[in-house]
Amino acid sequence: MKSILFAYLFSLISLITYGQKSEIVINISGLRSDKGKCLLYLYNNKKGFPNDAGKAINKANGSILSGKSTIILTDIPDGEYAIGIIHDENDNGRMDTNFLGMPKEGVGVSNNAKGHFGSPSYDDSKFKLNQKSLKLNITIKYL
Repeated sequence: MKSILFAYLFSLISLITYGQKSEIVINISGLRSDKGKCLLYLYNNKKGFPNDAGKAINKANGSILSGKSTIILTDIPDGEYAIGIIHDENDNGRMDTNFLGMPKEGVGVSNNAKGHFGSPSYDDSKFKLNQKSLKLNITIKYL
């Protein structure tokens, strides 16, 4: 009897944890042209956010139509995250900067957080994912 009860509880726990992957729908606006694509980087801690794409735990890109783009990330475990986006206008796969290191292309982050004398912080950009589907709106800014 104990083994049947244990098997039942194990099955129940497996079903509960199996369903805890979610999707994030990111609606991007404010793009000044339909050239290139949007590069999206998902981070789960402040290490590298938002400038080091190599530290991102997930990457995606989206095409642009009429100054907007939508990117959907699937199978994301519940947790805390922040998103950084680049409008890669010249489609070279990276953010271009000027001689001072300032972006020449559009950038945006989750919560539309703003930086103070630099990039926005992870803490200002982070959000909780704890539902099946989360929709975020990010507006691209150009310097």
